[in-house]
Amino acid sequence: MAFPRRPRRPVVNTTTVVRRKPSLDFSVTGLVYCSMMMFMGLAAINSQANLLFGVFGLMIGILLISGVISRLVLQKIGVARVMPESAVVGEPTTIVYELTNKKKFWPSLSMGIAELDGVQAFMRQPTAYMLHAAAGMTASVPVEVVPRRRGLYLLKRFQLSTSFPFGFIKRAVERHQEHKLLIFPAIAHVDPKLLAMCRSAENSGPTMRPTRGGEDEFYGVKEYRTGENPRHIYWRRSARGGALVSKEMTLVSPPRLLLLVDTYAGPEDTRTPQQTSDVERTIAMTASLVTQALEAGLSVGLLAWNGSWSLLKPARGKRHRRDLLAHLAQLPVNDRLDASKLLEESHEVIDAGMTSILFTPQDMKLGLGEQVRNMLLVVSAAERGSGRRWFRFNDVVDFSVSMPFHER
Repeated sequence: MAFPRRPRRPVVNTTTVVRRKPSLDFSVTGLVYCSMMMFMGLAAINSQANLLFGVFGLMIGILLISGVISRLVLQKIGVARVMPESAVVGEPTTIVYELTNKKKFWPSLSMGIAELDGVQAFMRQPTAYMLHAAAGMTASVPVEVVPRRRGLYLLKRFQLSTSFPFGFIKRAVERHQEHKLLIFPAIAHVDPKLLAMCRSAENSGPTMRPTRGGEDEFYGVKEYRTGENPRHIYWRRSARGGALVSKEMTLVSPPRLLLLVDTYAGPEDTRTPQQTSDVERTIAMTASLVTQALEAGLSVGLLAWNGSWSLLKPARGKRHRRDLLAHLAQLPVNDRLDASKLLEESHEVIDAGMTSILFTPQDMKLGLGEQVRNMLLVVSAAERGSGRRWFRFNDVVDFSVSMPFHER
């Protein structure tokens, strides 16, 4: 009895191929040239023709000159990386190599640069090509790379290589220079409806908290003090009482969100690739809402498990955005505490004026309307979860390989 064959799963390349060149090698053209040179030598020995001996000697000289010049090209070359401050998974970023030719007379031509460390952070190995650097001059070579994994990566070793002038002999040398690159999780386009839910949950009912010191609505009067804005003086009341008094206005507290990030993917020995992928999508969805909410003027905080419970209180600003994204970029996959433990911990840190949003890889059954009424929004990253429709990621993002490389 013949059983039907199961369709093969597509093979996903989870690692970036690193090509390291030997310090001295012959190209295919060089091997063909050497074969012709040996043939010419045998023909000269067999025929004892002076012309063939001359051609054989000339070919040997060309090969020696090629080896000397290729070595000279790589000498006295200073290389400096110019790294971006940070990068985002799936979004192109640029690394600039500045090559300084420190030789007094000889130029350096046709050189390649290839990274050897930290390559797993990118879709492909970062490589660059420099055509010409005159003596005493600096040439800048930009390279566009696309990160594929979040996390902090250390770029140390890189290779300089050349096959100049004839392409027969290939030489390569290693250089060492340390740079760190922090790669944030993938950032998606967030549906404005989700952001509107966050605003409505915070700006209505008992969570709307007017405080003193703003410019919104009239709150009361107070004694005028020297140095305060004279435009706030309440002249009618001052004339009636004989003393200067000023108006006191209210300030409606901006919306404050606390994002609860559930990174639980089950025990490591029973964890499936889909569970890990859902956790990575959860982290990326959190980073996307962080970016959109801060740009909209909301205060955003974060609570997640990072070996211990880590809390970033709600705040605003570019520096706070970087802190939040850097924290999300280095979150490990959790195999100890699930969403229920996260909610228990959140009860101790949530103030009366906060709206909490739970990002989870699990398929939560709580409806969005009920979540708003209970002041808890649940955004699920599961395949059948309701949260995926609010986020639209770039097609190049693959969550099955976007975790930090040291975790694999």
